[in-house]
Amino acid sequence: MSGGLLVAGTTSDAGKSVVTAGICRWLVRQGVKVAPFKAQNMSLNSFVTREGAEIGRAQAMQAQACRVEPTALMNPVLLKPGGEQSSQVVLLGKPVGELSARGYHGGRQQKLLGTVLDCLAELRGTYDAVICEGAGSPAEINLRRTDIVNMGIARNARLPVLVVGDIDRGGVFASFFGTVALLSREDQEFVAGFLVNKFRGDVSLLEPGLDMLHGLTGRRTYGVLPFRHGLGIDEEDGLRVSLRGTVRESNVSPPVGEDVLRVAVCAIPLMSNFTDVDALAAEPGVVVRFVDRPEELADADLVVIPGTRGTVRALEWLRERGLAEAIVRRAAEQRPVLGVCGGFQILGEHIEDEVESRQGHVEGLGVLPVRVRFARGKTLARPAGKALGERVEGYEIHHGIADVTGGEPFLDGCRVGQTWGTHWHGSLESDGFRRAFLREVAAAAGRRFVPAPDTSFAALREEQLDRLGDLIDQHADTDALWRLIESGAPQGLPFIPPGAPA
Repeated sequence: MSGGLLVAGTTSDAGKSVVTAGICRWLVRQGVKVAPFKAQNMSLNSFVTREGAEIGRAQAMQAQACRVEPTALMNPVLLKPGGEQSSQVVLLGKPVGELSARGYHGGRQQKLLGTVLDCLAELRGTYDAVICEGAGSPAEINLRRTDIVNMGIARNARLPVLVVGDIDRGGVFASFFGTVALLSREDQEFVAGFLVNKFRGDVSLLEPGLDMLHGLTGRRTYGVLPFRHGLGIDEEDGLRVSLRGTVRESNVSPPVGEDVLRVAVCAIPLMSNFTDVDALAAEPGVVVRFVDRPEELADADLVVIPGTRGTVRALEWLRERGLAEAIVRRAAEQRPVLGVCGGFQILGEHIEDEVESRQGHVEGLGVLPVRVRFARGKTLARPAGKALGERVEGYEIHHGIADVTGGEPFLDGCRVGQTWGTHWHGSLESDGFRRAFLREVAAAAGRRFVPAPDTSFAALREEQLDRLGDLIDQHADTDALWRLIESGAPQGLPFIPPGAPA
């Protein structure tokens, strides 16, 4: 078997990443050697592979669903927005420059098609099946000419396409029909059918509509996935945190101690790898919320300044909103503050930035004895060490080089009183370290909070991926899905007018 499938969506956030992960986990449980693939991803949430390559976090989690180690082949092109008009282009795990949207779609994107197809071919030569994820909608007719992630790759690699629609938003039948009808005749030949996501209620009430959709398009629906609270994998963008949703919306044990612990995460611009706080939210009794006003810090036991793709811009935003002053005051009062990556840099004395913002010398909050200089090269690493008497693993993705001149050592950063700073993402996923850190926070905050002794973040992730696999197994036509992956789109699918404009 050397099968493949492209999971497309009627819109962004229709559930492509989740469905792809679910299909991957279902397949691997059938004994299939499977890998994920997304030709081009736009995301501020990224991950570092063991070989030091940067890829989207969604693809790293899909690799976990496949029970394989993530590699750069699984996400050869990653775009990291630096503002409304430009993004850093990461090719095969390494940054190669900044491009405007017009510059990228105006020619550079199409030149990457060969690289993308080579990566997919290498994966298909290694694995029994490769489950690909599209981006946005395949019917973005203004971008079709240079597309390398939706129908462009489906046609070149001859992949059947499954279109996912989020029925919870409404208008799913129109979205399915319109998606097919806006594709060219040649593209339509690869669209095999549909999958309904996030359905609430009695499926029998939906079936007449599915029958009519089949009559209109000649394409079947491969499954209706029910709405489930807290399902998801690491988000590409936005403010929804997957495991926070799992913990808050499912039946979670009450706090082990007498108090809860309140964590406020500053919702800074171009926030990146905010999935760091998933591990905090996984603890019973820890309440995580995103904030953008200084008064929202008042009752917080811990304030987190997360990573960002625009450190200087985030610092200006904190000052404009009055949050910077509140953070400095907290630090002086010995109330816990944690800065991660860009957040760590913000807490320092000053920043020399001729790379990201190009603003030169910028004063930081001055809370930590750290001076930061932005280098053109990017640090991509998977460090490991000890802190608070516990083993810690993490990953680093940053241009800023920190010169730590004082304080107590803390991972690669430092600690002064109850203010902590590090470039390490993912450190809180180390269970022993997370519990030790939360005990320190609780003591400093005067809370009678006790971390649960048996919370395993890795086990929670595995449980979540198994739930996604269960959704496919129980609510999709898996026999038909298997044939689709193995044999491609059915022959003789009808053309739905009007098709793409000339």
